[in-house]
Order: sequence, then structure tokens, then C-alpha cells
Amino acid sequence: MEYNTTRNHLVMREYGRHIQRMIEYTMSVEDNDRRQKNARTVIELMGFLNPHLKNVEDFRHMLWDHLFLISDFKLEVESPYPIPTKETLKAKPSPLRYPKGYPRYSHIGRNIETVINKALNEENPEKRQGYANAIAYYMKLVYANWHKEVVHDDAIQGELSNITGGQLEFTNSPFVKAFRPNDNNQRDRDYRGGGGKRPQKFQQRNNGGNRQNDNRGNNDNRNNDRNNGNRGNNKFNKKRFK
Repeated sequence: MEYNTTRNHLVMREYGRHIQRMIEYTMSVEDNDRRQKNARTVIELMGFLNPHLKNVEDFRHMLWDHLFLISDFKLEVESPYPIPTKETLKAKPSPLRYPKGYPRYSHIGRNIETVINKALNEENPEKRQGYANAIAYYMKLVYANWHKEVVHDDAIQGELSNITGGQLEFTNSPFVKAFRPNDNNQRDRDYRGGGGKRPQKFQQRNNGGNRQNDNRGNNDNRNNDRNNGNRGNNKFNKKRFK
């Protein structure tokens, strides 16, 4: 019996031991045409064993790269794609630089500062005014989400003027609905739809309950009539056979 401790290292476990042995056998074939044919057969088998990889972009290219990787880049066959090397396939990417941006106004975030700078550099007055209205709406929305209450437009205008040095002024009155979960009246108002009436589905439920009660009463009456009719028939049958 052959144990795994006596076998060579399994390069890619998702393909299994048999695929690796087939690739090792392909490397030992001396005939070029036969070796090329075996390599294409192994590629087809690798794709058949991993059907979930077919949705990956460049599926065939990835299989050929895995073929050379399992053979330790020693397999000499022709590939329809550029043959990788150990240096290019295992090369580590350069580390990404973490952005070191410190927002001046942390309560509104870095993104809104970027939009404000873009609005200040805009020369078209209509687009500039549109930027100002969008920024005011976002500031009011953020305030309502954090404080759970509606803020006045004058406070938003004062904050925007303080940030931009009075260069941006919004013309609209951005409407932002603030929902307070602790307000029972607001919760009832939302559930009742503002009219003070209960939703229609509860009325249907009550009607359904009354309908069930009516049906029960009708069924009881029918059963009683049927039982009375059976009793009468039984009496008639008794008299007849006497």
C-alpha cells in the first residue's frame, strides 16, 4: 500500500492526484505530437472536473496556466496562450498606497468635501447651483439620520456658508423625512396612513371572521334540519314495519 507520506507534493488539490499523475506521464512522453495530444486531453479533463470555473473570464487560459504550474513549468508543449514562467506567475503585486486624506469636517465626511471642491471649481452657474442644492440635501439627510430630527434650512445654510466661505447658497428647501422610533404618535400615524383609519387588511380579516361565524351558524342549522329529517324517516320506517 502506498501512503501519502511517500508520494510527491500535490501542487493543486482541486485537481486531485490523478490529474497530476497524468501530467507527469505527459512530461515523460518523448514524441512531440503525442505529448501535445495528451496535454490537450488533460486540459479537457481539468475543465470537466471543475465546471464551476466556466463562468470565470478566460477559462481556457487559466487551465493552461494551471497545467504549466502543476508541471513545475517543465512541460514542453505548444500553448494557444503565452506560456507563463515561474517568475511571472508567482510574482507578488506591488503594495497599494493607503489614501492619507484627513477631512477638515469629519461630521460630513470626505466625499462631500470632494463634491464641494468640484462645485467651487464649476464655472457654469446652473451646474454650480445644482451642486449647491444636492450638497444641502445630503447635509440635511445626514443630520436627520444621526440626530433623528428635522433641522432647519437656516442651520444648513449657515454650515454650508461656513465651509465654503459664503460661495455656495442653495435655493431649494430640501425635504427630508425624519422618523423617530420612540414617538408613538408618529408610529401610529405611519401605520394608519395619516387618516386615522386602520388598514384595510384588518377590516378584511374582521369580515373574514364574521363570514366564518355566519358559515358556522348556517352549517349548524343545516345539520339540525338534516338530523330532524332523519329522525322523522326513522319513525316512519318503524311504523311501516310494525
